[in-house]
Amino acid sequence: MTQATVQKLRGLARSLEGQFLGKQETIRLMVLSVLAGEHIALIGPPGTAKSALVRSFAKMIDSQYFEYLLTRFTEPNELFGPVDIPAFRQGTYRRRTEQMLPQAEIVFLDEIFKSNSAILNALLTLLNERKFNNGGTVVDVPLLSVFGASNEVPADESLQAIFDRFLLRVRSEHLDAYHFQELVARGVALELERFGGRRGPEVYLSTADLREAQREVAERMNISDELMATYKSLVFQIRAEGVSLSDRRVVKLLKLMAASAYFDGRPAADVSDLFILKHVWNSLEQAEILDGIVAPVLDAWFRAHPDSRRAGAMEVGLDALLTEIQRIKSSLTGSAPVSDLQLFAHLRALGEIKAALQSLATDPARKALQDVDQLLEHVFRSGRIAG
Repeated sequence: MTQATVQKLRGLARSLEGQFLGKQETIRLMVLSVLAGEHIALIGPPGTAKSALVRSFAKMIDSQYFEYLLTRFTEPNELFGPVDIPAFRQGTYRRRTEQMLPQAEIVFLDEIFKSNSAILNALLTLLNERKFNNGGTVVDVPLLSVFGASNEVPADESLQAIFDRFLLRVRSEHLDAYHFQELVARGVALELERFGGRRGPEVYLSTADLREAQREVAERMNISDELMATYKSLVFQIRAEGVSLSDRRVVKLLKLMAASAYFDGRPAADVSDLFILKHVWNSLEQAEILDGIVAPVLDAWFRAHPDSRRAGAMEVGLDALLTEIQRIKSSLTGSAPVSDLQLFAHLRALGEIKAALQSLATDPARKALQDVDQLLEHVFRSGRIAG
């Protein structure tokens, strides 16, 4: 069962990575959240594929799916179902929850932090305890995972409780300049497919598969003493930097580490799974702090264990970078004149490419870095840029 489900999950992830450029880590975190039975919030400006990514993900799983765009005027019956009028006439207050959130397995709540207190209070228990109070009767809900989306981090103190229910927080940002060409190419291809009546995405697995996988994830929650020591050190570093990380979340994050090991086909979690700690921030400014704490630990692990590096995402990233380097090189060294605007765009892209290559920290990436430096030297020597 393990191998078959893992292969299905990997197929789902590959399919999404083929559709959504530069979202490899986000997609992995979404898979891990479902495997661990936890919730994830995607936060970023409009037009960064938050909604499209969640919808595509949900369509690849045979599940009861519920989606809603929240506003401050949204009423509880829009999420939890209308009042059962015949029962109410008989003196019983309850909601009709068919096809509504209490009967859903995967849920997408867009602009979740705009909801009002009546909805928030009901969501708190439902998200954390998987229970719903329906007219005085507390019922268990089949919820696997909730995906929340927002254009901004909630600043209101009254929203911190619901924000805390989302164990992982992922920044959804506009793509770097070096992705522009591929972004346009994929976007045009998708639009043409839509005009041509593109069929829906392939369904890779069922919620029954996921529930079985969750039981197998639990078997990987025996954390080694060495990993626990590293985890403890990072948690205390994170807290020392002023990033609030509750004991409840510290324990729940162990499930995500086990899910990461399961997804990779490893019998137990290791240091590489600590990448999830980059996504426990409470504000966007804290994301940079977390990266500075966690990245050196990950880099040291991958240098000592190069075979454990997750090749899939790295290879996709490196291929895109190499393609863009070659495109920029052809433009800068070709016979056609380059305008100042084009030159500025190329230089910006090369700067972003350098940062991306440095983060990969592989031999091919280091070789590509040399090519970028040579290309930049060519530009400066050409006299187009003042020294």
